[in-house]
Amino acid sequence: MSSKSYRMWNGNVRDAALSILMAIEKNQAYSNLLLHQTIEKYDIEPKDRGLLTEITYGTLQHKMTLDYYLQPFIKGKLDDWVRQLLRLSLYQIHYLDRIPNHAAVNEAVEIAKKRSHKGTAGLVNGILRGILRQGVRSTEDIADPIERLSIEASHPLWLIERWVKQFGFEQAETMAFENNIPPAHTVRVNTTRISVDEAIDMLLDEGIVAHQSEVIPECLHIEKGQVAKTKAYQYGAVSIQDESSMIPTYALQIEPGQRVLDMCAAPGGKSMHIAEKLNGQGSLVSVDLHPHKVKLIADQATRLGFENVETRTWDSRELTNEYEEQSFDRILVDAPCSGLGVIRRKPDIKYTKKQEDFASLHNIQIRLLDEAYKLIKPNGLIVYSTCTIDEVENNGTVQEFLANHTDMMLDELNVLPEAYHHLTSNGMIHIFPQDFNSDGFFVAAFRKKELSSKEVK
Repeated sequence: MSSKSYRMWNGNVRDAALSILMAIEKNQAYSNLLLHQTIEKYDIEPKDRGLLTEITYGTLQHKMTLDYYLQPFIKGKLDDWVRQLLRLSLYQIHYLDRIPNHAAVNEAVEIAKKRSHKGTAGLVNGILRGILRQGVRSTEDIADPIERLSIEASHPLWLIERWVKQFGFEQAETMAFENNIPPAHTVRVNTTRISVDEAIDMLLDEGIVAHQSEVIPECLHIEKGQVAKTKAYQYGAVSIQDESSMIPTYALQIEPGQRVLDMCAAPGGKSMHIAEKLNGQGSLVSVDLHPHKVKLIADQATRLGFENVETRTWDSRELTNEYEEQSFDRILVDAPCSGLGVIRRKPDIKYTKKQEDFASLHNIQIRLLDEAYKLIKPNGLIVYSTCTIDEVENNGTVQEFLANHTDMMLDELNVLPEAYHHLTSNGMIHIFPQDFNSDGFFVAAFRKKELSSKEVK
């Protein structure tokens, strides 16, 4: 590639997608954040925004499959950007019916010319036209079913093997393919400010089509439109949040007047859901390690009109240095995790996570729960949640915490909306992406055991 510098957006959707894909791979940038920043910074029009999002995410989601298809047509070493351009172009050819094949090839050739020289453009043209003539090879040539699934669903082999071991082949297969389907777009209605029906009407007045969820009553599914720029959002009538991540607040069994702690609160969606349930009574302390993330929480509280939210920048593993033990009625530990439940929103996660990450994450999760144990009042409730489906981070962390604190027990989750009851057992709920077209999620609720009169003596 030449030394010329390129703007992330120059009016060409495919060139912008290529720049984003390169930044993700080179800088380990999060795809959702980089895509959002690009759209906002350059105020990209809706007609281009949709295609940019689709081809960026689609190429990322199917990267391993695309490489498998490309491999027989590539001779010798390619520059990274050329490989990305071929992936991007083949994604359009193979997966998108509405884009003519010749248009995808011609665009790729023009981009190659601008970014390099005619020789590179000729190479790109030759490879793509070779694929159009011969077609892509079949995955049936892969004898091992787990390896075949890894390529077909574009998930690293170690991850598929891990899921097959934890959940069985059928569940792993369904989840892997589900991860390549765009997630539902949902928002939460701020019922302290507006009713669900009023929120639907308010959004409709601005061209946003929404309908009430059949699972969580304050959740709306958005069928059409961008919510973040609406007056409804600015007024604090709604907040953007995945439906699964609304479950922890239900599990907390919030009652007005309680003192609540959210230990890992950024960017603030669950904190604000808690504040809505408090309805202006009691108090919420929302903590995060990073000042810029804490500002996001404070901004959300201001937008939604909550004055009983205290935001703090602190390491939640050391909160007993700041707050008295046994001083909170409810504590949410929405712990750092591998994020394997949100691959549909952040497809790069499946390529960047490593097996060795789980042990360090598990240790952080245990330390946070141990600190929560010190801070919870007698008979108080601790809710542990993650946006991962991994057994080590979920059930493994729960069992170790219970073994370390024999006076804690799992609390029944019968307070959850009825649609979740069949997934709930022994005070835990495991949600897979395929269950409700939402994020994969895990929630467990702990309560300190009541001491018997004999134990008190």
